[in-house]
Amino acid sequence: MADDQGGFEDARESLDGHPIRSLLAYAKPYWLRLGAGVFTSFLTRFARLVPPIIVATAIDRVVLQSGDPGLLSEVGLVPSGEITGEAARIGLLEQLVVIAVIAYLVRSATRFASRYLLQSTAQKVQRDLRNDTYDHLQHLSMDFFVSHQTGGMMSILNSDINRLEQFLNTEFRQMIRVVATVGGISVVLWTYSPKLALIALAPVPIIGLASGFFLSWIEPRYKSIRETVARLNTRLENNLGGTAVIKAFDRHAFERDRVAEQSQAYHDEKVAALRIRRAFFASLRLTTGVVFVLVLYVGGTDIIAGDPGALSAGAFALFFLYLRRLYSPMRRVGKSANKYQLAKSSAERVFGLLGEEPTVTEPAEPHAPDSVRGDVAFEDVTFSYGDRDPVIEGVSLDVPAGATIGLAGPTGAGKSTLLKLLPRFHDVDSGAVRVDGVDVRGYGLRALRDEIAIVEQNPYLFSGTVADNIAYGDRAVLEAEWHGTTDAPGADARDRVIEAAKAAEAHEFITDLPEGYDTLVGERGIKLSGGQRQRLAIARALLNDPSIIVFDEATSDVDTETETLIQESLDRLIDERTAFVIAHRLSTIRDADTIVVMDDGEIVERGTHETLVAAGGEYAGLWRAQVDSGASVAPPGE
Repeated sequence: MADDQGGFEDARESLDGHPIRSLLAYAKPYWLRLGAGVFTSFLTRFARLVPPIIVATAIDRVVLQSGDPGLLSEVGLVPSGEITGEAARIGLLEQLVVIAVIAYLVRSATRFASRYLLQSTAQKVQRDLRNDTYDHLQHLSMDFFVSHQTGGMMSILNSDINRLEQFLNTEFRQMIRVVATVGGISVVLWTYSPKLALIALAPVPIIGLASGFFLSWIEPRYKSIRETVARLNTRLENNLGGTAVIKAFDRHAFERDRVAEQSQAYHDEKVAALRIRRAFFASLRLTTGVVFVLVLYVGGTDIIAGDPGALSAGAFALFFLYLRRLYSPMRRVGKSANKYQLAKSSAERVFGLLGEEPTVTEPAEPHAPDSVRGDVAFEDVTFSYGDRDPVIEGVSLDVPAGATIGLAGPTGAGKSTLLKLLPRFHDVDSGAVRVDGVDVRGYGLRALRDEIAIVEQNPYLFSGTVADNIAYGDRAVLEAEWHGTTDAPGADARDRVIEAAKAAEAHEFITDLPEGYDTLVGERGIKLSGGQRQRLAIARALLNDPSIIVFDEATSDVDTETETLIQESLDRLIDERTAFVIAHRLSTIRDADTIVVMDDGEIVERGTHETLVAAGGEYAGLWRAQVDSGASVAPPGE
């Protein structure tokens, strides 16, 4: 689905069926509400047709005292025959007033009911569709997020789904309006004058054909517009997120030009589509104007010439009242076609995303043990991102439960990628990764990931409080913090948060914050230092009480004093847990049970710190380089 910029241009490839049909399927659970809305909407449109008929009857029967019975007489609502005398005329007028009042009451009641029912259905569809899309997005594999940008996903979750709600909310009612109005008016006009009705209705098929042509003409343009705005959103999001870098390098002008270039592309495509739309609508107005003139001339000529089939004065007025109502929804067909195409383009992206399948899936009968010891084995593992060269090649490593494994090596050696295979963020191309002797591909994803905690080099913190971010490590504690309750399995929720913070050497700095554990950390934890963010991430991981912990450069952004505090409690942190520690600061892994040195996706050395230094290989070179540079390599207390 992704292009080179991480967009969704190839969304159609994941579509299953027509996107609008898929959208309407979301309304199926609300068929009763939707059906009532459609029914009352038709009643509203039919009630709107009554007042012009009353006006025509009043002109002919009350004002001009014509003997022409009219449509209301034919259906038995008013008496037929010539009306003479003031009392009879007033009586007929009163009947017409009662009919008009009833029509307006019906129209008001059904208008409220139809709009409420249809709009509330559209809101429910929007809610369900956004929830399903977000949930599906969360269950896609990591390789999807690697190849797609956040701006494009946000555009789908917000702009595209909102556009579909607007389509259901507005254009669905407009379609009912067209069918009911054109159908009702056609019947009435044909009843009064088939000849003039043919003239009046002649543009209907023309407008229908023109709308079909318009759809085919505008479709590729709106698809391009949606992709252009997604790229623009992505650029804006990247720049807003990278404000500090832009300011540090004074790249305001460069980024302004990049945004302006994409904004201009969006402008040009939008203006081109606007030009087509305006030309289309102008041609519709010209067509309806021609019909108005023809009805005026033909109908007026028949009346002047005394043609036996000529309309009465009231019926002639009725034609022009209906012409205005007839062509208003017909002209709206063009706008609806425009909105339909926009909605179809958005639906393609939404349902294209929903059609995307995760590459990492659970087996039919997933392994879900009650507990995990923490034995880990990498067996001849090879992995690559897509069609690229292997990032990991032929790696084998046995790790007994409770062991601490340090991983060292140059940047890009494959250390982080290797450990991402453990919780199945990606699946191996060949070989196997096993936990307690079971291939991780045989585990249920939740059962596997509940036993693995990861602390990354740049940990992600959610916008919220300190306590919220630590509590994220345990579902029950998180629920308790989120809902403002205190109950959680094992202990008071806040006590468990504090306990985890103390274990991660974070409690002291947290209590110094303005609101303590209730201090807001800002977007991505921007209000905290790098070291503070990492200690919160460690506390979050510990609260999960995993069997396996992965520290990926977890002390890279802490000062020497903080690093010492974390190292002093490291043995306590990994007690009875299997730990993988990736570090460039080799002091962090000096006391590991085994140190594994990787280079170019392969294991080139393994052993204890002492044996590797004595061997004089790559690890020894890295150690000497850190010693010579004066980096912190000595263990605590030395």
